[in-house]
Formats: sequence, structure tokens, C-alpha cells
Amino acid sequence: MQLVVENLAVSYGKIKALHGINFSVKQGEIVTIIGANGAGKSTTLRAISRMIPSEPGTKIEFENNDLLKYTTDKVVSKFGISHVPEGRMIFGNLTVSENLTLSAFARKDSSEVERDRKWVFDLFPRLDERMDQLADTLSGGEQQMLAVGRAYMSGRKIMILDEPSMGLAPLLMLDMFEALKEINRNGTTILLVEQNARLALKFAQRGYVLENGNLVLEGKASDLLDDPKVKEAYLGG
Repeated sequence: MQLVVENLAVSYGKIKALHGINFSVKQGEIVTIIGANGAGKSTTLRAISRMIPSEPGTKIEFENNDLLKYTTDKVVSKFGISHVPEGRMIFGNLTVSENLTLSAFARKDSSEVERDRKWVFDLFPRLDERMDQLADTLSGGEQQMLAVGRAYMSGRKIMILDEPSMGLAPLLMLDMFEALKEINRNGTTILLVEQNARLALKFAQRGYVLENGNLVLEGKASDLLDDPKVKEAYLGG
């Protein structure tokens, strides 16, 4: 397993957000976590990225390394785990080019950085066309492209994505998921949470269902698509 999470528990004050969940991701997989708003999906991703603390007894390992010993910046620079947060969090006052350059600041492999930059522009030609444009003047879809491109530039072993379809028109949504498939084919493992459960399960190979901070179902994505409980709760019957 490339990523192993055991007994992940997170609280916000007296509110328990995650109740000791367990899951894993194999190298090269696309895995999704689905669930209702407030189920704990974003909290799960933030805990893996070390953006928020987890409770004692939690185990988060990446390629047999204990991620709990590292800060968020080291999770990215040392292990190649990138995070595309909900809301994108791009630097609006910087250009597209500057956002991509900044994302690779910790990398020392300048020739590979330039290669990855070209690959991002090939994947998202609109970003190439808008290279010198300020990020906050981009459309929502273009900003999502930039957020994904920036994550690819910062770390390419695992990409963690939080609601990548949010705010996108249907056609742009499909284009984004096709781009993520290409990123996966290029060697990056993908873990995502997604409100559009049907789209996520069609995209992923395996899935987990999170309810009120507990994992209640797991399996092949195709099996979850056919599961009556999943259909009723998340797929509109």
C-alpha cells in the first residue's frame, strides 16, 4: 500500500469529526471518498496533508513513512503529496505562470520542473494561453485547472483533491475529470472527495462511503454504484 490510514480520529473542540476511520490507497489507484456534507470528507484530506492535527492513536503512513512526524510543507516537498483544496486557494494577485513557478519552489530538479510545466500547459492549453494573466481574472474552470496544475508541479506521487467539480459547468466538469485521468495515467495516484457521487464512482476504481465521521461502506467503485443503499442515499435512487 502506498498510503495507509488507521484509526484516524479528529475533533474540533468537543465535536468529534472523525471516529477512528481506516482506509488505504495503492500506488497508481484512483480512490474516492463520498458522503454527505459534514460527513468528514474534507477533514480526512486535511489530516493526511497535516493541515490539521489528528488525535493520539492515529496512524498515517506513506510508503512506510510516518507522516505524523512531518509538517505540511514536508509532506509536499519530501513525499510528493499534493493537495487541491476546496475553493482552489490559488494566488489571485499572481499570474498563471507565477502560480506554477511558486508551486515548485522546493524542488531542486530544474530540468524536470520545466518538463512538468510544459506537460501542464499541454494538458491545459487554456493556461498556456493565459500564462501572463492574473489568476483572479480567470474563469472558475480555468482557476480549477490552475489549482490542479499547481498541485502537479509541487508533488506528483499522490494528488489529493477536495471537490474538484465544485462550481464547474457540466462540460467543464467532464473535461476536468478527463484531465485527472491523464494525470493518473502519467503515474500519479489520486485520492479525491467529491459531492457528485455518481461522477466520482464512475471515475474511481475503489470507493469509501463516509457517514457522520465513520466509514460505513467500501469496495469497488462499480459495486458501490450498484449498491441499493448508495443509490438511495447518494445517487437519487
